Amino acid sequence: MAEPILRMTDIVKEFSGVRALDGVSLTVDRGAVHGIVGENGAGKSTLMKVLSGVYPHGSFDGRIEFEGKEMEFRSINDSEAAGIVIIHQELALSPYLSIAENLFLGNERARFGVVDWHETTVQAQTLLDRVGLADDPLTPVQQLGVGKQQLVEIAKALAKDVKLLILDEPTAALNDDDSAHLLDLIRGLRDQGVTSIIISHKLSEIRAIADTITVIRDGQTVDGFAMTDADNSEARLIKAMVGRSLDHLYPPRDHQIGDEVFRVEGWTAYHPVHSHRAVVDGASFHVRAGEVVGFAGLMGAGRTELAMGLFGRQYGTRFSGHMYLHGKEIQARTVQEAISHGIAYVTEDRKQYGLNLIGAITSNVSSAAIGKVSRHGVIDLLGEAEVAENYRDSLRIRSQSVSIPVGTLSGGNQQKVVLSKWLFTEPEVLILDEPTRGVDVGAKYEIYEIINELAQQGKAVIVISSELPELLGVSDRIYTICEGRITGELPVAEATQERLMYLMTLGKE
Repeated sequence: MAEPILRMTDIVKEFSGVRALDGVSLTVDRGAVHGIVGENGAGKSTLMKVLSGVYPHGSFDGRIEFEGKEMEFRSINDSEAAGIVIIHQELALSPYLSIAENLFLGNERARFGVVDWHETTVQAQTLLDRVGLADDPLTPVQQLGVGKQQLVEIAKALAKDVKLLILDEPTAALNDDDSAHLLDLIRGLRDQGVTSIIISHKLSEIRAIADTITVIRDGQTVDGFAMTDADNSEARLIKAMVGRSLDHLYPPRDHQIGDEVFRVEGWTAYHPVHSHRAVVDGASFHVRAGEVVGFAGLMGAGRTELAMGLFGRQYGTRFSGHMYLHGKEIQARTVQEAISHGIAYVTEDRKQYGLNLIGAITSNVSSAAIGKVSRHGVIDLLGEAEVAENYRDSLRIRSQSVSIPVGTLSGGNQQKVVLSKWLFTEPEVLILDEPTRGVDVGAKYEIYEIINELAQQGKAVIVISSELPELLGVSDRIYTICEGRITGELPVAEATQERLMYLMTLGKE
């Protein structure tokens, strides 16, 4: 039996009298990959923050033993000095510094107190090669998409003398190929003696890579087993996570598709920095009333760039092409103009573009349609709170009240607040960019139900997702995009993961 590298015993952590962790215990074997699963708000990230010193010793009850010694980490520097490195779900990179500078920030490669830029760049390139990121080490991080930034975070962790690597939703922002590469990387680290803890909502990935799994629900450890156990099924995980079985991962829907609502013809946009490169190249598609249309593509294919360009020209330059709503050409040169035409866009990066994290749920929900709760420029605070309460109930947002800051919510509940914000605008066209990224299996099902309900109301729904099974489960038709071009269109009845992947890789001739 492998020797445990970590034991956490009876961990209790409270926030304002509310127990986020209620006696959680965890044992991780040396040289193993240990998976932790649970619904949003179950306490997984809180437990890891306790372990890494983000919540210092003395702010919680319980015992932490690492490599056979009791630890009293009072900061993240203490845990890193012991060899524990955590990559949080919220990326911690400086957007204005280069990749290389970010990799060694606080851990600089220096000689006689002076940064050795040559050595920094060489070592950065080695780390980028390990995580499969082809970008130049001198590239500013702000020019990278969220998926590539996740790879930079992982490379940054590898730059340290890590014994226990903690990854909180490491593949949430990655497509299937990059996720597979990352999992192979973690397996390689395991072979080198590095122990890993992975928190993920992607149960198939956890089951594929983990040696042992712990399930947390409502701040308590409710199950745990080794993948060598006879009963290691996904059904067991789901039942332990949500307290009930889910017979179907995707809820059924009565498909009643009507007339065309939204059409795009010849949409083209160029990169805001490299103005010679088209990020969207002549894209044409349409969506009908009551229809859910999926968009599939690899990272960097142009899916998000297309969505952001259509929604107020938020990304790109030198735009051309046409948009039609109910057969009439419209202009959406600004976000406000797009909203006025009934177009809504749920961004893939809710923390940067979708929410005001220090603002309350109330102000976030009303922010895109503030005029609906205002008179003569004055906000009706009671009306605003009533709207937020209605969405909290209907979307099952778990919070103590609607007046608390959104940043204190779990990732899944934050996503529901973003959805509430755009549903409050009463859109005719709703673009959902990675709507279930970082969301647990129970909350995913609820979001799929929301998508179905919108379709049944006659809305035109566009879903962009890196998870092909998700697109196959919720869509009526699927477009594929590669290098900014739409390369295929399939009704879901004719679509398979293999056919979609083939179309997603049809580059320019």
